[in-house]
Amino acid sequence: MLDIKGLCAGYGGFQALFDVSLSVKAGEAIAVIGPNGAGKTTLLRAISRLINASAGDIVMEGRRYNALPAHEVVSLGIAQVPEGRRLFPRLTVEDNLMMGAFTPAARRHYRDRLEFVYSLFPKMKERRLQMAGTMSGGEQQMCAIGRALMSKPKLLLLDEPSAGLAPVIVQSIFELMKRIRAEGYTVLIVEQNIQQVLQVVDRGYLLETGRIRMSGPSAELLASDEIRKAYLGI
Repeated sequence: MLDIKGLCAGYGGFQALFDVSLSVKAGEAIAVIGPNGAGKTTLLRAISRLINASAGDIVMEGRRYNALPAHEVVSLGIAQVPEGRRLFPRLTVEDNLMMGAFTPAARRHYRDRLEFVYSLFPKMKERRLQMAGTMSGGEQQMCAIGRALMSKPKLLLLDEPSAGLAPVIVQSIFELMKRIRAEGYTVLIVEQNIQQVLQVVDRGYLLETGRIRMSGPSAELLASDEIRKAYLGI
């Protein structure tokens, strides 16, 4: 579904990604793990075309889209849940969800998608008239994920979904990941909570200082002495 080859990207004169290559097959859940500052968010921003790649190819279902404007990426079937959720705090939950269905194709199926999101996250239906900024961090994350799902994406990008949440809420967020997977969605997730994320994905890539250092099935990465010592403290 998604194929990235030799990707280089950064900000101005600062290069954050160096010759990054990875792939995501339809139906897979893939994690990109690594320390803070490794370039994980930059990778997702490049995929979403929020920043330009200075080299390499970004291909979605056989179409290279390096030059596509960012606002058209959703039409390819890619939706991103940004780090920090980025909700509209003074809009209601339902209005925030509506913003995820802005493309013509999504608008045609708005009611069906809204009911799907409410079935996945019943608490969002209970809070549909509440201002999004008044909810807890975990509830806001549900709303942000629901907003992305409103476009019925082929590929869901998740940027640090557990960041800033209490441990008990983090556990519930990863349970949500399992439910989303069970619905058949293809997922690419960037996450620092390595132990938990590798339990809900098929494969993973270790990104360090802008370069892919290791990749493989999630079970192999969890069993890796290098990852266990450097990131799990065991």
